[in-house]
Order: sequence, then structure tokens, then C-alpha cells
Amino acid sequence: MQLKNSTNHYGLIAITFHWLMAALIIFMLCLGLYMTNLNISMEKLKLFGWHKQTGILILMLVIARLTWRLINVLPSFPPMPLWQVFAARAVHLAFYGFMIVMPVTGWLISSAAGLPVSFFGFFVLPTLIPADQNLQLFFTEIHNWLAYALIAAISVHVLAALQHHFIHKDDTLRKML
Repeated sequence: MQLKNSTNHYGLIAITFHWLMAALIIFMLCLGLYMTNLNISMEKLKLFGWHKQTGILILMLVIARLTWRLINVLPSFPPMPLWQVFAARAVHLAFYGFMIVMPVTGWLISSAAGLPVSFFGFFVLPTLIPADQNLQLFFTEIHNWLAYALIAAISVHVLAALQHHFIHKDDTLRKML
């Protein structure tokens, strides 16, 4: 079932998902970059706990967001070359991939380290793989590279939105405000 969007703008729920998840993801990237440079301490362990729990929250939110996205029609693109439409779709698809794969690789890191993943004390997620230091290092490397790729994708996304707003003067950015 597809709901018609007659205003050619995103609805309140889609906008809320976008900005909430954008804030959480930027927070997570900053926290990840900060905490990995800390020496082992209680503060670092506490930050890792928050990082893991927030990652699981993002995973839950992306499932809800994808469900919402599948039952709603996207606003149309302004007139633009086909390659830009393709690039926009590709970046958005990549974002969904990041929002799923980043938390899963974090969960795999914890599982391989033999550490539980709690969701803010409400429940503990099951272990995905047995403890294995080699797998922990492998998934840590993947998680780190994905974080840098996500930073690059966010940069492209923001620059494209600003280009549409200030140079092309279309309503691409206003659709999400």
C-alpha cells in the first residue's frame, strides 16, 4: 500500500526519522572517533557501552524507517540530469546500508570479544558468533572503514543539499525541513 504525498514534501514522520537519525549518527561518529583514542579507563568503557546501545537503537530505528519508507511515496526530484537522480538514489541506498551494517558489525565485534550488548538495561542481545580475537579484529577493521566511508557519504549528501539550495535554488532541502 502506498500513501499519496500530495504536497511534494516529506511528511512529519519521515522528517523526524531523518533528523533524529542524522543527529544520532553524527553523535555516534564523533563518539567513536573520540573514544577510540582514549586509554583504557572506566570512562572509555562507559562510552563504549553508550556507543553500543545507541548503535542498537539506530538499528531499531532504521527498521522502523524502512518500513515507513516502503509504505510512503517519495516526493519527486526537481528537474535534474539523470546521473544526479541516480547518484541521489545511490547515496540514500548506501545510507540504509550503513545504518544496518554499522550496528551489526559493532554487535559482531562485541560478540567476538565475548562481551554482551545491552539495550539500555532493558534486555541483552544474543551473541552472534563465538568469542574469537581474530574475528574481533576483522570486524573492528570493517567497522572503522565503514565509519570513514559514512563520513564521506554524509559530506557528499550535505554538499549536494546545499548545492541544490544555494546554487540551483530548488526546493530539495526545503522538502526535509
